Amino acid sequence: MLLSLVLHTYSMRYLLPSVLLLGSAPTYLLAWTLWRVLSALMPARLYQRVDDRLYCVYQNMVLFFFENYTGVQILLYGDLPKNKENVIYLANHQSTVDWIVADMLAARQDALGHVRYVLKDKLKWLPLYGFYFAQHGGIYVKRSAKFNDKEMRSKLQSYVNAGTPMYLVIFPEGTRYNATYTKLLSASQAFAAQRGLAVLKHVLTPRIKATHVAFDSMKSHLDAIYDVTVVYEGNEKGSGKYSNPPSMTEFLCKQCPKLHIHFDRIDRNEVPEEQEHMKKWLHERFEIKDRLLIEFYDSPDPERRNKFPGKSVHSRLSVKKTLPSVLILGGLTAVMLMTESGRKLYMGTWLYGTLLGCLWFVIKA
Repeated sequence: MLLSLVLHTYSMRYLLPSVLLLGSAPTYLLAWTLWRVLSALMPARLYQRVDDRLYCVYQNMVLFFFENYTGVQILLYGDLPKNKENVIYLANHQSTVDWIVADMLAARQDALGHVRYVLKDKLKWLPLYGFYFAQHGGIYVKRSAKFNDKEMRSKLQSYVNAGTPMYLVIFPEGTRYNATYTKLLSASQAFAAQRGLAVLKHVLTPRIKATHVAFDSMKSHLDAIYDVTVVYEGNEKGSGKYSNPPSMTEFLCKQCPKLHIHFDRIDRNEVPEEQEHMKKWLHERFEIKDRLLIEFYDSPDPERRNKFPGKSVHSRLSVKKTLPSVLILGGLTAVMLMTESGRKLYMGTWLYGTLLGCLWFVIKA
C-alpha cells in the first residue's frame, strides 16, 4: 500500500508544472493582448521588442520546470556562441521535449525571446497557444504536396523586412523518429535508397522544402545555421536496445537524468543556395548526425559509448534566471483567481480566446 502510494506520488511529479504552465496561459495572453492594443499606434519594432520580452518571461518559466525542477544534467558538446545571432536551428526530432531543447540553447545566448518555430499545421488549433505562436512569428506548414512555399516565403520576408530577430527552429525530418515505428523508418530508408542517398539508421531522411524556403528568404538576414543533435540518456533497456525518448510528462517526472547536445555552427556562406545542392548538403548533415548517434549508442569501444566525440561541458542555467518568471506569472494568475470577476475573466479568456483564435485562422485561410 505504502509502496503504491510512493510510486503514484512519483508519477504525479508533472502535475505542478502542468498546472502552472497551462494555468498561466490565460494570464499571459491577457498581458500580450493589453500590450498589442497599447502598441497599436507605436512603431512595429517597439511592439516586437516588448513581445520578445514577454515571450522570454513565459519561456523562462518553462525552463524552470524542464531544467531546474527536473535537475537534468545538460552536457553540451561544441562551442555555443555567447552572442545573439540570426539563425536557422536544425535538429533531429524524436520527442516533444525537442522544442524545449531549442529554448535551452537560446537562453544561454540571451536570445530566448527570439525563438520562433516552423510548426505542423494542425498545431494551430491548440487553445490559446496556437494563435499566439502565429503572432510571435511562428509559421504553420503542411506536409508534402500541400506545403505552401509562397505563404511561408511571404511571412519570412515580412519578418526580414521588419528586422525581426530570428532564432528559427526547424525539424527537417518532418515527424518524430521512433525506433518502434518500423514502417515509418523502412519507408524513410527506402526513399533514400531509391534516390541514391545514404540510408540512415537513427534519424529519418530529411525533407528540404521548409529549410530551403527559410534559407532563401532569410539569407540576407542570417548569420549562421545551428546544426544540433540531441540524445536523451536514460533510455537503455539493458540489452543494447533503446526505448523511446521521454515525452514531456516523462521528462518532468525526471526520467531523463542526462541530456546530451552536440552543437555545430555553420556559417551562412558555407551553405549552398540552390535547392538540389542544398538537398544534398542537408542529407550530408544528417549523415553526420547518424554517425554521431551510431557511435553514441553502438560504438564497439565502451569508452566512446554514451557520449559524443570531443569534450563536453556541464551547462547549468541559474535558478535566479528562471524562478522570477514562475513567481510573476503564478502570482498574477493566483490574484486573478481570488475574485469572482477575475475567475470569470480567466475562464472567458480560455473559452473566447480559443474560439477567436480558431476563427482568426479560418478567416486567414
